[in-house]
Amino acid sequence: MPVSFEVIHRSQENQGRVGRLTTPHGQVETPVFMPVGTQATVKTMSPDELAELGVGILLCNTYHLYLRPGHDLIQRAGGLHRFMNWPRGILTDSGGFQVFSLAHLRTVAEEGVTFRSHLDGSTHFIGPEESMAIQQALGADIAMTFDECVPYPSTYEYTAKSVELTSRWAERCLKAHRREDQALFGIVQGGMFADLRRQSALELVQMGFPGYAIGGLSVGEPKELMNEMLEVTVPLLPEDKPRYLMGVGSPDCLFEGVERGVDMFDCVLPTRLARHGTALTGEGRIIIRDAAYAEDFGPLDPHCGCYVCRNYSRAYLRHLFKAKEILGMRLVTWHNLAFLLGLMDAIRDALREGRFASLKASFFASYYGHT
Repeated sequence: MPVSFEVIHRSQENQGRVGRLTTPHGQVETPVFMPVGTQATVKTMSPDELAELGVGILLCNTYHLYLRPGHDLIQRAGGLHRFMNWPRGILTDSGGFQVFSLAHLRTVAEEGVTFRSHLDGSTHFIGPEESMAIQQALGADIAMTFDECVPYPSTYEYTAKSVELTSRWAERCLKAHRREDQALFGIVQGGMFADLRRQSALELVQMGFPGYAIGGLSVGEPKELMNEMLEVTVPLLPEDKPRYLMGVGSPDCLFEGVERGVDMFDCVLPTRLARHGTALTGEGRIIIRDAAYAEDFGPLDPHCGCYVCRNYSRAYLRHLFKAKEILGMRLVTWHNLAFLLGLMDAIRDALREGRFASLKASFFASYYGHT
């Protein structure tokens, strides 16, 4: 098996667990947060800096890399790891979510999806076989099945048809996937309907994937509803396989997902916020451009020991953003990633030591101002 997973500790407080995910490019402890490198780069960060932060696996985007520079070019360059000079784990999404987000530019059919490029308007087609060909050319450690992610809200009838289509596409992906050094994970869909989530999970588990993602959440629904869908779905997934909640990365959702047995997360949140001057701190988000920080010579987060907090003040970071200097984006991105990666370290320790509930309560009180 190119990717293996073992649970090394189960929480006595909840469904959380600590695991070890082994890929052809190294091991990572779970629960793990994966930074997003949409176009074969985590925006503003070098691979060496990511490694220094302790990133063991990151996500790259199939749709974007297919359009530019093209998967054939990346394959000729020696694959995604060599192309982007990243020696550790990579997961590629299937392109399904990007197709979902381009609703006005695409048509879904049994065969796959016809869409127009957001770059130049050119017409393209991706189905399960094409998604597998692209991801195998990219050569990530983990590939994802091609699925349909339904918007919120969607009708029961549409979502039911989408679940059936996603299962048929998953079977086609399994048949088309041939790369022996790459694992293929299935994606559970079902919208906000518990019975459809169960149907999707059971159908995919029968197919025997080495890992399972939970897709179609964090698409605009209330967080209580997302948690409800996790509680329906996660218990149906195999205990000995990794469980991946796609597109989720806010601190509250990380805690809620871990508590319900999720092992892997990804999100653009820390990097996107940083580019707009918002930093994650132990006391919540701060907008570093605000005038309140013009003469604040303290660190971004006094409880953080990252490179940025050891070396730069809030006043300096505000100056960089006001002067439109790229370094400001780089430094806040560095800190935000360090913050979330450090939070995952703390969560794993708390799971091992039986104090997850107290960590969650104290974090929520400090970060959100409530328990």
